[in-house]
Amino acid sequence: MSADVKAHLNITGRVQGVGFRYFACNTANQLGLRGYARNLWNGGVEAVVEGPRNLIERMIQYLRQGPARARVDDIDITWTDATGKFRNFGIRH
Repeated sequence: MSADVKAHLNITGRVQGVGFRYFACNTANQLGLRGYARNLWNGGVEAVVEGPRNLIERMIQYLRQGPARARVDDIDITWTDATGKFRNFGIRH
């Protein structure tokens, strides 16, 4: 089993007001990942995700599609070591 990693995602496009954070939360929970998603002041969404890299990469593939009314223009990804401070994946306000 590989060591967990952390991905800090900055997602831009039409990602607010379309259920994107809930989509991210459901996807992460289905994959057993931990962290959070929250709206940003600039209209984007930030997600911090911890878990096995291959599962995070799968989540990113789903996020690129997004929910039906979303349009994802870009996902900026920064990889670091996992902190282990998250117990589950949630939505922050």
